[in-house]
Amino acid sequence: MKKILLIAVAFIGTYTASAQMTIEGVKVEKNLTVDGKELVLNGAGLREKFIFDLYVGGLYTTTKSSNASTIMNANEPMAITLDIVSKLVTQDKMIEAITEGFEDSVSDAERKILQPKIDKFIGFFNEEIVKGNEFQLSYVPGKGTMAHKNGKLLGSIEGLDFKKGLFGIWLGNDPADKGLKSGMLGSK
Repeated sequence: MKKILLIAVAFIGTYTASAQMTIEGVKVEKNLTVDGKELVLNGAGLREKFIFDLYVGGLYTTTKSSNASTIMNANEPMAITLDIVSKLVTQDKMIEAITEGFEDSVSDAERKILQPKIDKFIGFFNEEIVKGNEFQLSYVPGKGTMAHKNGKLLGSIEGLDFKKGLFGIWLGNDPADKGLKSGMLGSK
């Protein structure tokens, strides 16, 4: 009987642990609702640069996948959350990271076409960024990519092409952080 009870307790503990996770003190929710559609946590991880922890990133999709290309190219609801855990992440650093991220995620020809959308997106980050801020970058087919800061809509950018480039910052061949990409793909 003790053995069965221990197995049951172990199973319940495992189920609870997989239902949510905490990274760097940030509780990463197992579900997120975007435009009335419930998304599931595909995976999450920590963005690090040198020895510094910068933010916790989470990827939410309609169905879990470990294929970055499939996720980036999918024309279905999904979201990336960024929870800032360092005072080193400032407005200027965020703009610089987005600019560099697009340089790494799309070709020069694609970036030239996307540049007006990239400039508009960068304009969303015109307010101070501090430790504890949360950003949500959500894509909804037909509506585009919506950027929220602490629950407040900053704006939206139309087009699957922009979403592919934006999500490529974290999931592309030259991601912002390979460990974070692995975590978002559920591989960590």
